[in-house]
Amino acid sequence: MGWLFKKKGNVLDLTERYRKQQEKVAEIKRETQATSNSISPIGIFGMQTSNTNTNSGYTNISSNEDEKKRKLAKRLMTITDKLEELSNQVYHLQQRIELLEKKNEVGY
Repeated sequence: MGWLFKKKGNVLDLTERYRKQQEKVAEIKRETQATSNSISPIGIFGMQTSNTNTNSGYTNISSNEDEKKRKLAKRLMTITDKLEELSNQVYHLQQRIELLEKKNEVGY
């Protein structure tokens, strides 16, 4: 989704920037999923240990980190959505102003 801002023959197309942002968000999601799948507790000598009570402290820390990452990603998505909505509102207001200026023949 992109926005076109027209002003006296010039066109500003933001679709490429939006597409890059969406690719970055998708990449971050893939990385967080990959890291959450690949994290495994490792013992002192490089041997994999079992998830027992002795290792529960390590798993709690990693699950807290994963939860924090998910919350942060969710907040960033919410902020991005709100920013996009406000940008759309500004665009519509600009269109209304231009229409009123044309009707009143102001500035042309």
